[in-house]
Amino acid sequence: MKTKKTKTIFVCQECGYESAKWLGKCPGCGKWNTFVEEKQEPILTSTQSTRQLTGFSSGTFPLTDVAVKSFERIKTGITEFDHMIGGGIVPSSLTLLGGAPGIGKSTLMLQISGALSKVGTVLYISGEESLSQVKSRAERLNTSKDNIFLASETNLENIVSAVNKIQPKFLVIDSIQTTYHPEFTSAPGSVGQVRECSAELLRIAKSQHITVFILGHVTKDGDLAGPRILEHIVDTVLYFENEKQQIYRILRAYKNRFGPTSEIGIFEMKSSGLSEVSNPSLIFLSENTGNVAGNVVTTSMEGTRPLLIEIQSLVARTNFGLPRRMVSGYDLNRVIIIIAVLEKRIGIALDNQDIFINVVGGIKIKETASDLAIACAIASANNGIVCPDKTVIFGEVGLAGEVRAVSQIRERLTEAEKLGFKKAIVPKSNLKSLNYKGKIEIIGVTNVHNAIQAIR
Repeated sequence: MKTKKTKTIFVCQECGYESAKWLGKCPGCGKWNTFVEEKQEPILTSTQSTRQLTGFSSGTFPLTDVAVKSFERIKTGITEFDHMIGGGIVPSSLTLLGGAPGIGKSTLMLQISGALSKVGTVLYISGEESLSQVKSRAERLNTSKDNIFLASETNLENIVSAVNKIQPKFLVIDSIQTTYHPEFTSAPGSVGQVRECSAELLRIAKSQHITVFILGHVTKDGDLAGPRILEHIVDTVLYFENEKQQIYRILRAYKNRFGPTSEIGIFEMKSSGLSEVSNPSLIFLSENTGNVAGNVVTTSMEGTRPLLIEIQSLVARTNFGLPRRMVSGYDLNRVIIIIAVLEKRIGIALDNQDIFINVVGGIKIKETASDLAIACAIASANNGIVCPDKTVIFGEVGLAGEVRAVSQIRERLTEAEKLGFKKAIVPKSNLKSLNYKGKIEIIGVTNVHNAIQAIR
């Protein structure tokens, strides 16, 4: 019988697009120089059967006959982490933890492993470090070493054998880019390897009821390395969104089948590991000068948690024909719209001014409720106006210069009052249904011009 020949294809390492020949630009994702040559395994006939490392099949049942099993979330003891994922870890779930090199993925995972070892056996697979290196980190972090098994392994078959032998309750893979399936000839970290290894780990989690954690690298653009299918396979995607040079590390849930996707966890990197920050608003405002033009305090809702954040703006006359717009921590396109509103609706001349916006603390604001604070910060920096001390500003800005209502205004005001703020400039439309009985003086504004007049 003739054996089928192995074909060679080119696969985009960003999105998984396949091509018969090498292409400079990927038609799928538009990235350049991402195609890598891989060997395509021959398609098996009906008389041949594929061998799976782990079998997983539930059978077919009517929906009315399927029983719902109640489960209790597993607490890690790390309050920031438990709060971010919805109250604790769901048993038999598959979680992906990503971030830049050196940001603290392995450190956090070892701390979580130490906490979970009190609940059940933990198998920690390291494909990047030796056993002694992992043990050295565990001693530095003062991690509980009981009920934790270590293995330095990258071969998926050996990992499955270790799982079948030890029967752990928790499995940690550090990292998915170093793990390879021996039946595939492509290099570890390629699209085919990442896809097959992740699919096998999913079968292990669901068939053997093991909670699995996968650590993943990121690309130079900050995206999770590997095909997008990896994010679809797992149940939860957690991602360190800032850089390792910053003291505070922000962990955000980008996908969560069992909880919210808008929560964040804030940690501080210390010599003893990642320490949770219980009051992030106080940290972000700890060095607030308060008497400098261009500095404004706003509130941003991260899930159910209001954060008070300082926004800094600097406006300087440009030395070039095209003024610069540099933004850190906020959407650049959104800032450009706000600048256009200030020029057209308020009459502030900014066409010959360089504008720099910085969100203090390295946090990235996702919502539009900070538009009004950005507008007031730019106007303050341009006109030399110092925003009144202990004043918080928030609201969404429309193209007509109007200030639109925002959500959860009561929670924002309550958090500001806790930190000693006396005044709040808010959308006037929010005052109609406001149920707040605090001591903050509330100033309702209908447009950006009224807000700028209020800070004068």
